[in-house]
Amino acid sequence: MKRAGLNILVATALSLGLFAFGSIKQGGIQGKVTPAEGAKEVLAIAGTDTLRSQINNGAFVFSNVKKGTYMVWVKANAPYKDISVENVAVADSATTDIGEIKLMQ
Repeated sequence: MKRAGLNILVATALSLGLFAFGSIKQGGIQGKVTPAEGAKEVLAIAGTDTLRSQINNGAFVFSNVKKGTYMVWVKANAPYKDISVENVAVADSATTDIGEIKLMQ
């Protein structure tokens, strides 16, 4: 009986611990590319992780991004040139706005 109670207590503690870690909200990255028609694709890269975002009228949003430092890379349509933004810091439960990214020809 004593052992069964201990097993239940341990199982409950483990469940609560996993729930607490699962409730941490991840961050995000947002910005805008101008001119909008110049942007082909936007990527966020950290180590071996690569995220892709849809572009809507030049605006992009990366959601559920793990905490860390990213490079945001805009792949451009000709005649524009690719551009990157380095050292974009993402914190849990926060969206980092990197503002406007202007493509050059």
